[in-house]
Amino acid sequence: MDDFWGDAERHLIRYNGAGRFVPEIIERAEGSFVFTAGGRRLLDFTSGQMSAILGHSHPAVVATIQRQAATLDHLFSGMLSRPVVDLARNLAATLPDPLSKVLLLTTGAESNEAAIRMAKLVTGRHEIISFARSWHGMTHAAAAATYSSGRKGYGPAAPGNFAIPTPNAYRPDFTTDGQELDWVRQLEFSFEMFDAQSVGSLAACIVEPILSSGGVIDLPPGYLAALRDKVHERGGLLILDEAQTGLCRTGDWYAFERDGVVPDILTLSKTLGAGLPLAAVVTTPEIEQAAHERGFLFFTTHVSDPLVAAVGNTVLDVLQGDGLDRRAAELGAYLNKGLTELKERHEVIGDVRGRGLLVGLELVEDRATKKPADELGQAVTRRCLELGLHMNVVQLPGMGGVFRIAPALTATTGELDLGLEILDRAITDIR
Repeated sequence: MDDFWGDAERHLIRYNGAGRFVPEIIERAEGSFVFTAGGRRLLDFTSGQMSAILGHSHPAVVATIQRQAATLDHLFSGMLSRPVVDLARNLAATLPDPLSKVLLLTTGAESNEAAIRMAKLVTGRHEIISFARSWHGMTHAAAAATYSSGRKGYGPAAPGNFAIPTPNAYRPDFTTDGQELDWVRQLEFSFEMFDAQSVGSLAACIVEPILSSGGVIDLPPGYLAALRDKVHERGGLLILDEAQTGLCRTGDWYAFERDGVVPDILTLSKTLGAGLPLAAVVTTPEIEQAAHERGFLFFTTHVSDPLVAAVGNTVLDVLQGDGLDRRAAELGAYLNKGLTELKERHEVIGDVRGRGLLVGLELVEDRATKKPADELGQAVTRRCLELGLHMNVVQLPGMGGVFRIAPALTATTGELDLGLEILDRAITDIR
């Protein structure tokens, strides 16, 4: 074999903090599996980077890429093509009024960057609120609103950024008499602290309806509406980042549907391209008009590219045609049941949470104290890989090891069973 790992060591910039890559050379991927150079088959329980909601190399997506690349792939950013306008129209049709104006970009960070930039321009303000366990991307404004990791060593963040406590029901900071999370008191405290520090210039609050990198933390029912009201009372806009929750993964087309809350600005990415670099900012005609009048500028190399826009249209067609919102709800219930049964057998599983096919499983050393189990999480991850299952464990201070489980919406119950079986064995082997 060629000196793959030697070349990787010599020539790649290590971009993932710890500098560790999965110790396998991946040659191809199909459906719910990736295949290594050594002939191993790995069940992909993260849909790539939480993106490949239709599985890898979905035939409809492959056909679209082949057709579109042969006719129209990239244009000058000031030009428009049919796939772009079609996707804007089709995407708007999946959303409640008045969300109908669309900007097509590439990554989640880029879409959040554009959304924050738009909010600042439209409101004439600069302050941004986000959760203390947030992840919104690595570009400037998105990184300034990210608190889960990556803040140290890069100099000052953008001024006017504020973190508020994350409403974590498993590890509550404010509690009721019954020791459950008192999110109402927590939210009141959050804005008391914000008001004490704010200069009265709130532009927006950007949050995920389910914090994924933060540990798959689902916002309590009612929280999102209360948060929106507090933001609007202070003249700000609500931006919802549905990079991982949008487009059927939670069992609804959008996670905000459960709460009946329509954001002022919605950002989509990962799931929209089903693995290809496609993102979107969606807002109201009123906000778009105000932004336009103030000279909104977000002119990028790959804005409105026709190739990925065509893929986005295909993704929407498959989601609708195959009823994958209902399938995600059904498979999610099946997966949750299986993980709950694992919890009954393994004392190290402290919590199972999430919605649809975005599920978190938190490992602890002791259920009573909820002592974090960082090393255990890493060891179980390694053992799963040895047994043929790729898992992703979030390691954040004070949270222990939280597995983010996000299979493709096209997965079968048999594939979910295989993943549960391997996870069961891995925990048993490590313990």
